Amino acid sequence: MKNDRSHDLFTRALELIPGGVNSPVRAFKSVGGEPFFAARAEGAYLFDVDGNRFVDYVGSWGPMIAGHAHPQVLDAVARTMRDGLSFGVPSALEVTMAEAITQIMPSCEMVRMVNSGTEATLSAIRVARGATGRTRIVKFEGCYHGHGDSFLVKAGSGVMTLGLPNSPGVPAALADLTLTLPYNDFDAATKLFDEVGGEIAGLIIEPIVGNANCILPRDGYLQHLRELCTRHGTVLIFDEVMTGFRVALGGAQQLYGITPDLSTFGKIIGGGMPVGAYGGRRDLMAQVAPSGPIYQAGTLSGNPVAMAAGLATLDLIRAPGFHAALERGTHRLCDGLEAAAREAGIAFTTTRAPGMFGLYFREGPVKTFEDAKASDTARFNRFFHAMLERGVYLAPSAFEAGFMSSAHGDAEIALTLAAAREAFTNL
Repeated sequence: MKNDRSHDLFTRALELIPGGVNSPVRAFKSVGGEPFFAARAEGAYLFDVDGNRFVDYVGSWGPMIAGHAHPQVLDAVARTMRDGLSFGVPSALEVTMAEAITQIMPSCEMVRMVNSGTEATLSAIRVARGATGRTRIVKFEGCYHGHGDSFLVKAGSGVMTLGLPNSPGVPAALADLTLTLPYNDFDAATKLFDEVGGEIAGLIIEPIVGNANCILPRDGYLQHLRELCTRHGTVLIFDEVMTGFRVALGGAQQLYGITPDLSTFGKIIGGGMPVGAYGGRRDLMAQVAPSGPIYQAGTLSGNPVAMAAGLATLDLIRAPGFHAALERGTHRLCDGLEAAAREAGIAFTTTRAPGMFGLYFREGPVKTFEDAKASDTARFNRFFHAMLERGVYLAPSAFEAGFMSSAHGDAEIALTLAAAREAFTNL
């Protein structure tokens, strides 16, 4: 695989950008080697500046559920940008997006657009604190909710990838207001709420943990959290930046039949453009400025080009059978990978939800954060590079979920499984 131009770009970037990248996991630090630099993308494929082609299972970390550069999305962006890139006043597309989200997500009676998932989660926590008058929040070990100070305590994803248990720069006083629980542990959650439930403003959770690879909730676990929050007057927040509109049209809350008080979104509703949103119960959202006293603002929030890209993507995924087909593709891929590993005598298991999956070099099942950490990361790293050499791009971390798109057809899955059989054999 040629990498001359990517190497030159990375060398230049190291002098100008921390670690040579604008988001840590892109640096390939945990898997070793240097990142490739993208030139373009189309459908299920990424093309780098050296002319290499990769079947892409990262999908810009989730937004590209209909594949890269979908003509319908590009046409919507082109039409919209001809009228201007940003106005600083409301536009009709913001209203259309709010209508779309509230129609798809019944738990969202009102919604506010922002510019990233991090903005959405920070804002949701502020609403929870402002509405309850409480200060403490609860998050889960291995869950990542962006780089806000309150969330970088026992976080997953890039923080785990770099081996950083907590981030410098987070004031101890603020960290002390963040309580952590082990994901999928019923008793620990009950005990914590019995002890301090009256002090907890909000509980935020990835309903499917996509930042410790991909961990699904145990039967009844999300319902248990819903009941605890209701009993103690705590705001239940689903972070559906990753799962929203992906694992079902109505996200994990539809898949598992749970109604959170607030939800956060991103990725798919921007169609590849920077975007985020938070929404929920009307009585909570009505407390956000200018309707209420809880302040949150953003110069580019509701950007018309981002709204156009997101609305076009939502139109695509609302097609009958879209998510069923996405689920079938995910199962074909994961079943094939497990079969290839068995043939090679490699300890390996997968987890999967419609449109997303996790790869673990260990025997299954994987139900907890501790299970995920017990995976053989060194073997994953070798597998990652073996797949990359064979034209398949997986997330460059043993603690990041993979993503399927509707553009991943039989040919792409067959190519992936052929590469995997060779890679497993060589491990």
